Amino acid sequence: MIATTIAFDSSVDLNDVAGNDGYLFVRSGVGYAARGIAARVAFSEVQKTLSEINHHNETNLNVAPIAMGIIPFDQNSAGEFFIPQQVVGKDESGNCWLTTVDEAPTDVEVSPPPSAKTNSFSVRPLTPIDKYLQAVASARDAVVEGKITKAVIAREIIVEADQPIDVHSVLQRLRATFGNSYRYSMNGFIGASPELLIEVSGQTIRSYPLAGTTPRTGDPNTDNELASKLISSMKDQVEHRVVIDVIHDMLLPFCSYLDWEPQPSVIQVANVQHLGTLIEGHLSDEHPPLLELARLLCPTPALGGHPRLEALEIIAQLEGFDRKNYGGAVGWVDANGNGTWAVAIRCAELSDDRKSARIIAGGGIVAASDPAAELAETQAKFQAMLSAIVRP
Repeated sequence: MIATTIAFDSSVDLNDVAGNDGYLFVRSGVGYAARGIAARVAFSEVQKTLSEINHHNETNLNVAPIAMGIIPFDQNSAGEFFIPQQVVGKDESGNCWLTTVDEAPTDVEVSPPPSAKTNSFSVRPLTPIDKYLQAVASARDAVVEGKITKAVIAREIIVEADQPIDVHSVLQRLRATFGNSYRYSMNGFIGASPELLIEVSGQTIRSYPLAGTTPRTGDPNTDNELASKLISSMKDQVEHRVVIDVIHDMLLPFCSYLDWEPQPSVIQVANVQHLGTLIEGHLSDEHPPLLELARLLCPTPALGGHPRLEALEIIAQLEGFDRKNYGGAVGWVDANGNGTWAVAIRCAELSDDRKSARIIAGGGIVAASDPAAELAETQAKFQAMLSAIVRP
């Protein structure tokens, strides 16, 4: 393959490039929008295929061809990775460029802002409430009995629409409400994740796991009180510490140093607040490719549990459905091995006709977990995608 990179109009909106049928991975205006697929690539061949592309860079920017994709929750699933035909990228300095592959045109389709449309929606649970509450209680019992330290139990709902769901409109709403989250759209899998699984830039490696959640009410005083309770909550601190320790221990063998913040911060998004801790280090000269590191981490204890194998067995026994991409990762990697992968949460999986959307939310279960409180946490987490889909 031959790729060519040229300067591009920096005023372009990446949401409009992605539109209804393109691809998007962006945070705070920085990231990529793409159209068309030049090649679908197996997980094991992504980095090799990218490195073999003959790249003509006609800019003074240090950019390279990219692959985008999804790593599923199930470690035995192959995932989906592809090299787009056209990629529009933006960086923190406001630079914008277009990379085309082979004979792809430099004329990029940019959709106009979506117009208001009438649609009707219904929402119903796919996981019976009683089944979910019992699953949480059973997972909690497994923790109390010493079988596991933590398990994440999720449930699913479905949104059904009279007319196809307009992806472009959903992306615009997500940007308005979750602009600081990693927003993504790939083949009907859309979302806005606040959680960084892994990022590599040169030799620098970062992860920003989140675990421990409380709602936001819209009232600053109440939200501050809830944040203080979250920080002081032994249940949430235990849940969070498990995640930090596991990610640190997994990445440390590939780093010359790896450090983390001494105390978690409260990360606020539109509908909830999380405990979050930045982990950052320097990769050793010999280290696995980014995608292999992402697969190693995924699913983290924040979405699976600990110990991983035992927790995943309990999840399979109790949840009763296939998570597919939920709890996995979504992102990009370039020919130089740089890239960003976000945890695939706050997401929706659209049907082929786009008249329905499956939404999943879960929470970490430890010894102090209360089933009713966990149910309320999932209700708060559902609001991210529900409001983006059904809001007029």
